Amino acid sequence: MSSDSWPPQLKEWVAKCLGQMTDANRNDAQAELRQVIADAFTAKSLWTTDWAGVQLQSLLPKAPPTLGTLKRKMNEPQSTSKKAKKAAMKNAANTLDLGDQAALNRRAERFQREHEIERQKGLRNNGSSSALKAGPQGAHLFNRIWRADSPSTFAPNPDDPEANPNVPNWDRHTIVGTSQELFKDYLRLTSDPKPEMIRPYPVLQQTLTELKKRWREKVSYEWICNQFKSLRQDLTVQRIKNEFTVQVYEIHARMALESADMVEYNQCQATLKTLYELGIPGKVEEFTAYRILMLLHGRNKSELNLYVGQLTPRQKVDPAVQHALRVHRAVSMGNYHTLFEMYLSAPNMGAYIMDHFIDRERAKAILIMTRAYRTLTLGFVQNELAFDTLTDAQKFLAAHRAACFTNPNSPDREKVLDCKAASPLIAQAYEEKYRKVAIRGAV
Repeated sequence: MSSDSWPPQLKEWVAKCLGQMTDANRNDAQAELRQVIADAFTAKSLWTTDWAGVQLQSLLPKAPPTLGTLKRKMNEPQSTSKKAKKAAMKNAANTLDLGDQAALNRRAERFQREHEIERQKGLRNNGSSSALKAGPQGAHLFNRIWRADSPSTFAPNPDDPEANPNVPNWDRHTIVGTSQELFKDYLRLTSDPKPEMIRPYPVLQQTLTELKKRWREKVSYEWICNQFKSLRQDLTVQRIKNEFTVQVYEIHARMALESADMVEYNQCQATLKTLYELGIPGKVEEFTAYRILMLLHGRNKSELNLYVGQLTPRQKVDPAVQHALRVHRAVSMGNYHTLFEMYLSAPNMGAYIMDHFIDRERAKAILIMTRAYRTLTLGFVQNELAFDTLTDAQKFLAAHRAACFTNPNSPDREKVLDCKAASPLIAQAYEEKYRKVAIRGAV
């Protein structure tokens, strides 16, 4: 259960209580507030309780010292005898007259008025919404009242016949779609979603099946991406988080990789990270390997080292993760020979990610090679840097202004690279092209 499912009257009452809290009573009041709401939730009376009439004992004004007590303090004789003190207190209490009682009542009323004025002033300054943030300890009280160790935090109420087991935080305000359309265009929500515009869970399952079929039939990626974003939106609006949700994001991420759409891929990767952390099963090791390769692409060394250090033993023995770690080691050590072997043998869709930084590593490798050799055959460059053809190798050198051959008019299989002439040119091209990297949508 979350604060989003609380009745409006309860939210107003909590805001009122937070506005009355001071530094002196905040700890006790917050503890009592949590206990009252927890008791009401256990008794299933959140929606039936008249919250406007509930008063926290911690927020009641403390009674001022009585006039009789003041008199006792002034008139009490200096005596060390306990019996004498008790007798004096009893006599002073008996001497309290009606005038003293009237003064007492007037003082209590004045104290209550001052307290009410201060409370109203606090509510006017903060408003009912910002009153929830009164004081550093009350900044996120709504989110802290239901802690993770509560058995009802991420589970629907089993006694509610409409509870959806696919929604971790289900409540009676959860939207359930009614649309039966398999396909619909993605549109950003600018207002509250309407159930008639949202597809329910069974329809979304049919939609995914049809989208996979259309993808095999080679429909355009633009249309497929639009439909997947719409599918993801319907899942988000209905707060559906289960294995089907993970499957949707994993499939869309793979399609985005295949189509070189790194923005959508990174959005899917970020959501998958959250879903995996909730304990929902999926292809965790596969996308862990992708994550390592993406961090290599972004050259984020500090985050990469931190992420690798947090890998579990199960992840470390997975073939895809081991491959990504070998790529990481080869890049770190400058072992380009092993790096390009790993590029040719990448499992799953790792090669699609490596495509985004392999030219950078090729430029770095050819720079090292031209400093170590006087001449290199184009065939050696092709084989060592994992080019598909001699033409691809020549185009790469030309794009980096390093196509300096000792025999430029010879056939490609006979061309020889002049390393002395090519080295400064490839160094300059590397500085211009690869010194900085910007990844759109990176997480």
